[in-house]
Amino acid sequence: MTTQPKKRYALVGTGGRSYFFYSAIATTYSSTSCIVGFCDTNQTRLNYALSRLTSLGHPPVPLYLASDYDRLISETKPDEVIVTTVDRTHHIYIIRALQLGCNVVSEKPMTIDAPRCQAIFDAVNETKRNVRVTFNYRYAPHNTKIYELLHSGAIGEVTSVHFEWLLNTSHGADYFRRWHRDKRNSGGLLVHKSTHHFDLVNFWLKTRPLSVYAQADLKFYGKENAELRGVTKFYDRVRGNEEGNAKDDPFALDCSKVETLKSLYLDAEHEDGYFRDQSVFGDGISIEDTMNLLVRYKNGAVMTYSLTAYAPWEGLRVNFNGTKGRIEMEVVENSYVNSGGDQSLEGCLERSTILLRPLFEPPGEVEIGEAKGAHGGGDDVLLQDLFGEPVSDEYMRAASHVDGAASILTGIAANRSIATGQVVFVDDILKVPDN
Repeated sequence: MTTQPKKRYALVGTGGRSYFFYSAIATTYSSTSCIVGFCDTNQTRLNYALSRLTSLGHPPVPLYLASDYDRLISETKPDEVIVTTVDRTHHIYIIRALQLGCNVVSEKPMTIDAPRCQAIFDAVNETKRNVRVTFNYRYAPHNTKIYELLHSGAIGEVTSVHFEWLLNTSHGADYFRRWHRDKRNSGGLLVHKSTHHFDLVNFWLKTRPLSVYAQADLKFYGKENAELRGVTKFYDRVRGNEEGNAKDDPFALDCSKVETLKSLYLDAEHEDGYFRDQSVFGDGISIEDTMNLLVRYKNGAVMTYSLTAYAPWEGLRVNFNGTKGRIEMEVVENSYVNSGGDQSLEGCLERSTILLRPLFEPPGEVEIGEAKGAHGGGDDVLLQDLFGEPVSDEYMRAASHVDGAASILTGIAANRSIATGQVVFVDDILKVPDN
C-alpha cells in the first residue's frame, strides 16, 4: 500500500486568523498536510508565527516578505496557498498563486469590491485552478439543521426571511480598533462580516441575490457620536494612555496584557505603523455600525436583514416564513476579542434553539447535533473538509469562488445603495452563475 504524499501549503498573512489554519495542519492534520513557508509584510510577525508553528511540533519553514511572494512559491512549491491577509489585498495573492500553478484557500471575504472580484474570476478561468472560501458557519450543526429542514419541505416554499445579527461590545467593538475601521481595507462590515450571513442565506435557499436596498450609519462608535453623548476625554490609542484617558474606558484594549496581541502587533508596529489598540471613539472610522437591508432573491424570496455592532449580547435570530409554516432560530455566542485569548473558544455557543411552527399544528423544538469548538462548532468540521481525508458531503458545504462572489455582492450592492439611496440590481455590478 502506497502512502499519499502530504499536501503542501504556503500561507500568506500571519496575523491573528492564520493560526487557525497552520495550527490545525501542524497538529490534527499533520499526517495529510504540511506547511512549507510563511509570507507577510512584517518580519516580526513572521518570526512569531514560526515560533508558534515549531512549538506545535512542526519543522521550521522558510520565511518570506511579501515582496518575495513569487520566490516563496517557486522555492517551496506549495500545492495550495492559504490567504489570510488584509481583505483589500486578498485578490493580489489569490491571482498570483493561481498564475503560478497553485490552488487557493481564501479567508472570507474573498475580496471587497466588484473589480477585484472580476479579476479573480478571470484568473480562475485562465488558469483552471480552484479557489476555496472558508465559510465556517456553513458547517455549524445548527446551520446545517436549517438546511435540512428547508430542503425537506418542512415549511414549504420559503417566501421571506428576517435575519438579525448582533455583535456585542467586545467582538463588535474590535472592528473599530483595527484596520477594518477603514472601509478601503474591509469594504465595511456589510462585506467583511455580513459575507458570512449572506452566504448562509444563499446556501440555505440555493439562490442568488437579485436586488438590494440598504441604509446604514455610524451611530455609536467614532468621536462625534461620543461627543454627542457627553464624552470629553479622548485618546488615539491605549499605548501611552494606560494611566490617562484610556484607564477608565471599558472599550480600551491593552494589548500588552495579552501575549498573543503583544507579540503579533505591539512588538511588530515599529515595522509598519499598524496600531491594534486604537480607540473606538477616535477619528478616522469610515465604516458603519448600524445596517439594515432589504434583499430580493432570484427565487422570489425576500430578506430583511440587520447588523448592529454595539449590542449587549452576541448572536443571531433568523426566521423563515413559508407556504407550510415557519422556522425560528436563535443562537447566542460567547464574547471574545480576535486573538485576545484561547482561539478555540472564539464564537463558541452558549445556546442555540430551533423552533418549527407548521401551519395548523403545534410548534416543536428541533433537536440539533452537538456543537463543539469555535464558531458554533463549524471550525472543526471545516478544517476536516479542508485538510483531512476526503469524504463526501451531502450538504455540499465547500464554497467556491462563485460562492465567495455571491456572498460579497450583497454587501457590495448594499454599499452602493447606501451611497446612492437607490435599489441596486446585483447583476449590474457583476454577474455570477446561478446554482
